[in-house]
Amino acid sequence: MSSLLGAYKNKILRKISGQKDLHPGALKYLQDFEHFNQNALAHEAKYIVFDTELTGLNIKKDSIVSIGALKMHGGKIDLNETYYRIVDPNAVFTGQSVLVHGITPSEASECPKIDLLLPEFLDFCSNRIIVGHFVAIDLAFINKEMTKLFGFPLQNPAVDTMKIYQWIRKNEEQLCSYHAGLSEKMDLLSLANRYSIPVSKAHHALDDAFVTAQLFQRFIALTTKFGARTIADLVSIGRP
Repeated sequence: MSSLLGAYKNKILRKISGQKDLHPGALKYLQDFEHFNQNALAHEAKYIVFDTELTGLNIKKDSIVSIGALKMHGGKIDLNETYYRIVDPNAVFTGQSVLVHGITPSEASECPKIDLLLPEFLDFCSNRIIVGHFVAIDLAFINKEMTKLFGFPLQNPAVDTMKIYQWIRKNEEQLCSYHAGLSEKMDLLSLANRYSIPVSKAHHALDDAFVTAQLFQRFIALTTKFGARTIADLVSIGRP
C-alpha cells in the first residue's frame, strides 16, 4: 500500500474504530485494508464485480432495489461465490423502473431493508477491488447507504470497465495507422457485443455483474499487454 493511501486508511480506522456502536462487521471490513497491497500484480489480484438496480437515478430520492456481485481471482470468475439480494427500497417504485428491472413492489416488500443487507455485503466484498460498468452510479447509491448506516463510504479501490475500455481503445489506435472505427457506444450491452459475450437478461443485477466480469477478463489481458501490470496501474486508468 502506498504511504499516502496507508495513512488515509489508518486515519479513518482510528477515527471510527473507537465508536462504541460501530457494527462488528464494519470494523472487520476496515481492518482488512491493513494488508492491502496496491503493488500486487493485477492478474493475481482479488476482485468483486457488482451491479445494482435502482428505483431511479436521482441520488436524493431514489434507492437500491437489488444488488448482484461475484468474485474474481485475477481473470478467473468464481461462479460458486456469488451474491444476489432484492432490497425493500426506501423510495417509491415507479412504473418505468419496474419495466426496466422487473422487480415489483410486492416482491420487494417481502425482502430486507438495505441496512440489514449492508453488513453481509461488506463481508462479501472484504478488501477486494471493486469492478463495475459505469460503476460511479452504483457506488454513489451504495455509499449513500454506507454513510448513513456506518458513517463512512466503501473503502475498496474501484475500477470502471468503461474507463478501462477507453484506455485500451486509445492504446490500440496508437498501434496502427489504419483505424477501422470502433463503436462509440460504451454501454454494457454494446461492449458485450463487441467482445462476443452473450447477454441472456439485461437489467438483472447478478446477470449484469457476470457480463461485466467477462468483459473484465478480456481487459485484464489487454491492459497487461499495454503495460498496466499492477493494481495501482489498473486503478489509475480505471478510476470512476
